[in-house]
Formats: sequence, C-alpha cells, structure tokens
Amino acid sequence: MPSELRICVIVNPALPPGLLANTVAAIGIGLGAAAPQLAGTRLTDGAGRSIAVSSNRPVPILQADAATLGQLLQRALEGERDRVVVPFPAFARALHDFADYEAAFPWRDLSQEVIDGIGLGGPSKWVRSLTGALKLLR
Repeated sequence: MPSELRICVIVNPALPPGLLANTVAAIGIGLGAAAPQLAGTRLTDGAGRSIAVSSNRPVPILQADAATLGQLLQRALEGERDRVVVPFPAFARALHDFADYEAAFPWRDLSQEVIDGIGLGGPSKWVRSLTGALKLLR
C-alpha cells in the first residue's frame, strides 16, 4: 500500500440499520486485514493500559444506491495491485459459515450480484476519483 493511503466505506443507505452496521463492520475488518498498517498499532496510556488502535486515519462512510455500488465495484476492480477493494455482496448474508461463502464465491459473478457495500483503500487520487461525487451517510 502506498504511503498516501486513503480509505473509505460506501454502503447502500436503504439497508435497515442492523444490516447497515453489519456491512460496515465486516468491510472494516476486511480493510484492516488487507492493509494492517491501518490499525496495527498499540498505544499505552499514562496508567500503563494498552489498547489496539481502531484506525490511524479517518474512515468516511459514504452512501450509494445498489446500482451505483455495482458500477463502482466494476471501476474499482480495474487497475493496479496497490489497491484494496473489499465488497460485501448481498448473497453473503444468507451464508453464516465462511466455508460456505468461500465455496460459493467461485460460482458467482460479482458484476451480476447486488452489492451492499464496498471498502476502498489505496492512493488518495484513486479513492477520490471513485468517490468524489458521493455523499456522507447520514
């Protein structure tokens, strides 16, 4: 990942609050796993208590409808390797065991799937080019 790393999460605001929160959480875990430099730090307070850092940079949560999310995913998947793309396809919600998701994934075409959210990490210019017109989730 480049030193000028920018991240964001884009979700469908039509999702019910619980599914919206779950989508953001799952994408956040994916971004952190793909780019551990986002939060791989521990800090210790004045009393000697150590914590894991939640994030070392802002994580804007943006909104886009399902059609825009699908288009955004296709654009994000084109390009170089120094980028992280973490989609949350809607079909994943019906699978409660990762082994089932892992087995089903090769039989799916993400361009044909409903996407509930996407996490992006990469060069600031790239992330902005994909998300500059999107609004914050409110």
